Amino acid sequence: MSAQSDDVLIVGGGVIGLACALALLESGRGVRVLEAGRVGGGASHGNCGTITPSHAPPLAAPGTVLRALRWMLTPDAPLYIRPRLDPLLWQWLLRFALRCNRRDWAASARAKGALLNDSRARLAEWIGRHGLECEFVESGEDYVFRDRQAFAHGQREIPLLRELGVAVEVIAGPEYEGQEPAVKPGVAGALRFAGDAALRPDRYVAELARVVRARGGEIVEDCALTALAEESGGMRAASARGTWRAREVVVAAGAWSPRLARALDLPWLRRAIQPGKGYSITYAPPALVPRRPLVLRERSVCVTAWGSGFRLGSTMEFSGFDDALNARRLGALERGAREYLRAPVGREVRERWCGWRPMCVDDVPLIGRVPGRARLWLATGHGMMGVGMSAGTGQLLADLMTGRAPALDPAPYAPARFG
Repeated sequence: MSAQSDDVLIVGGGVIGLACALALLESGRGVRVLEAGRVGGGASHGNCGTITPSHAPPLAAPGTVLRALRWMLTPDAPLYIRPRLDPLLWQWLLRFALRCNRRDWAASARAKGALLNDSRARLAEWIGRHGLECEFVESGEDYVFRDRQAFAHGQREIPLLRELGVAVEVIAGPEYEGQEPAVKPGVAGALRFAGDAALRPDRYVAELARVVRARGGEIVEDCALTALAEESGGMRAASARGTWRAREVVVAAGAWSPRLARALDLPWLRRAIQPGKGYSITYAPPALVPRRPLVLRERSVCVTAWGSGFRLGSTMEFSGFDDALNARRLGALERGAREYLRAPVGREVRERWCGWRPMCVDDVPLIGRVPGRARLWLATGHGMMGVGMSAGTGQLLADLMTGRAPALDPAPYAPARFG
């Protein structure tokens, strides 16, 4: 049992929890992080590490629901809903479906875009100031198309992206093939987002943990939260490693947040977030790697190369917390890469991975104070954008908790929209 009362207790030691910890420490607050497993062991570990304001358009787009329903009988489809009886999932999907319209799509894109742009600039500053060794490169990113109709359809988002401050270059297929030797002939065209960047996500999380500890923050691993209650002057948290007391608590538990709903006494949280399972395969670098990260658009496969490795990733699967490595879905990553790349895989597989992203029903994270709970805050629901939104989320939360005027309008992210 902890004999002391902490200033801020953060539940979750992934990329969001650690970014919040760093920003709070820089704001003069004391921090202890409770992590149920090992630091960075969740979705922070195996994603493709792209920092992408270009990904502002949300998953809830017109046509998404019909496409997902068609794909329910295709287990290796990019977006897959495993057929099963799960009332919470179907309630979530219904609310998600109601948002698949142009108005809500644009509203979510604007909220995501503001946070992604802020975080992109802030992340580069953090990396320089704190000396974060995570293979960060201001590389840009390309969406590559092999189908002309898909290429034309992909350009429909350009006006909104430019409105959000995202630079987009449209490149014809033959020209792109001349620029990128890693792709096979037959490219219909590409969209280049020069402002995007990339890093090695597991190393970024490890570096955040290092800096948090160096600045006086405490991180307790293998310490799952089991209950949370208010008491005079603060909060009391029961955990697998005893009881902790704090002035305020931040829940940054990612996809596990809805599983804490009962412990937090927030029943609405179970309806707001679903776990979205993603996959990746990490290899030793092949002989020919792309010059910048790619999204193989028709197959929804992300390709990232670092000096230390090469990764294929993405896909979205709604199958609850099933932790099985589905060989067919992993194979879809390699099959997609073989359609587009001359050297689609590395000579050695280093890791096959799956993990869950916290998919909020409007694809916009929950950042801010819980309604009616003066000492409880949320920083969760970042979907596939946790790494890219991390620095901006940490700073926004720290500003709100310390009473400073935030750089962003906090209203689109407020938990009050659900609670």
